[in-house]
Amino acid sequence: MQIESASFDQLAEWEKELSSHYERIRQHELNLDITRGKPSTEQLNLSDKLDGILCNDYRAAGGTDTRNYGGLIGLTSARELGADMLQVPTEEVIAAGNSSLTLMYHAVLTGYLFGFAGNTPWRELKAPKFLCPVPGYDRHFSICAQLGIGMVSIPMNDQGPNMDLVEKYIREDNEIIGIWCVPKYSNPSGITYSDETVERLAQLGQIANPGFRIFWDNAYAVHDLGHYVSLASIRTATLENDTVDSVLQFASTSKVSHAGAGVAFVSASSANLQSLQQQMQTMTIGPDKVNQLRHSRFFTEFTTLKEHMRKHANILKPKFDCVLEHLHNGLAEMDLGQWEKPQGGYFVSFNTRKGCAKAVVKLAAEAGVKLTPAGATFPYGKDPEDSNIRIAPSFPPLEELDTAMSVFVLCVKLASVRQKLEQQRKAG
Repeated sequence: MQIESASFDQLAEWEKELSSHYERIRQHELNLDITRGKPSTEQLNLSDKLDGILCNDYRAAGGTDTRNYGGLIGLTSARELGADMLQVPTEEVIAAGNSSLTLMYHAVLTGYLFGFAGNTPWRELKAPKFLCPVPGYDRHFSICAQLGIGMVSIPMNDQGPNMDLVEKYIREDNEIIGIWCVPKYSNPSGITYSDETVERLAQLGQIANPGFRIFWDNAYAVHDLGHYVSLASIRTATLENDTVDSVLQFASTSKVSHAGAGVAFVSASSANLQSLQQQMQTMTIGPDKVNQLRHSRFFTEFTTLKEHMRKHANILKPKFDCVLEHLHNGLAEMDLGQWEKPQGGYFVSFNTRKGCAKAVVKLAAEAGVKLTPAGATFPYGKDPEDSNIRIAPSFPPLEELDTAMSVFVLCVKLASVRQKLEQQRKAG
């Protein structure tokens, strides 16, 4: 049934049927969680050979005793791993602890308090702002919110962020000092930036505030579900446009090895790395080099890592297929929402009818299925259309995910029908 063409009586009967089904589901007292993109236990098991891999040999190449202090920028072998993931030279990489989010926070703080490469610290501007492609990653937005950095939403399309708007805002406002980017399998839309978008982003340094930086969070650089999807090199593009200082790249093994015990990387120009290191040497004597050595020996070659990620894909793809099958079978013939079909990454982005997302999330929670809060994919937690919901299929077992998606589809239908009924009542 198409909701727009349904009569009031048809909608009322449909609502009655859906409500009855929903109440039966509630009686099962489910406790299912598809809120965040955590690797499953099965995925984590793929890296369990990290434990004991050093065999009491803690010496890195060159003789460094990794148990001791020092080595601010990380082991060379770990930096080589990061360089392979980001497709950049090793000398442009710092290998750190387990969290790329920590590195991003540190980089934003460096720009805010001290400035990059001799440029004005952002805090000295009247109203510093970041451009935020939406829907986007809530933790990026939280960093800006904590530091009082303004956020300007930029709609995503199938090529990446709307670059006409990006360029317009930057030309009109010299206090835009950054943009968040998840360029491959964007969180949550799953979109990979086109070559043209990468090129236009690389050109922003020619028109932006000298302190402007692109935060290139390449979290899903190696997270293909099957067919490899290529992403143009932002480094190559900035070199060609003489804007190499405008980009900071980030990646980690958090969804490659053990999520809480991986290695994170930042890559940038020598001037930017120097700015970061000046602050790092005050806050740390060095990263966990023992863990870096474990990863270097586990992933001896980049081909080893790619084969490892194929094993991840074999676990993840059936879960993505489950989500997409439920959405297709339950909603494709109705005008109740739109969704992306990602080729990799960790999320499926679903858009309800305008004004329904919060209701769907609330209904799901009351039926025992936890979803990421509606609005979380927008700055300040405010989705102006109240439509986007991020679905994270990775963590639950396939059987639980199947149940959760059945409930989700039911909640989408129920929230949509109730909204339409209310609109018809008000219209008389």
